[in-house]
Amino acid sequence: MERTFVMVKPEGVARGLIGEVLARFERKGLKITRLAMGRVTTEQAEEHYAHLREKPFFGELVEYITSGPVAMAVVEGPDAVRHVRNLVGATNPLEAAPGTIRGDFAVELPYNIVHASDSPESAAAEIERFFGRS
Repeated sequence: MERTFVMVKPEGVARGLIGEVLARFERKGLKITRLAMGRVTTEQAEEHYAHLREKPFFGELVEYITSGPVAMAVVEGPDAVRHVRNLVGATNPLEAAPGTIRGDFAVELPYNIVHASDSPESAAAEIERFFGRS
């Protein structure tokens, strides 16, 4: 079984979409094995977006992800990373296909409802960052 990390971002939480987002993974046959509500700290956000540190929008990303509560989950199943990424859709809501989470609910960046790990390696690092060692 592969594990991946998913975060429903502040606007997804504010819009009441946690259940809808998680239900899509469960309907696919994936299992939610850890779930928590919380707030991302500035330190966590800066580490999470470190690969974008030199981009002009880095500060906006950090400010946004720390602006409200988030829902964080560990999702497991065969090829979980790829399945979750397919269900989530393209990063830019304008490019996300209808039927995907971002295609159905997101309108503009950086407000794209959800974060999903892009590889098993990033999933392991993100699970540790937000849930600690298991």
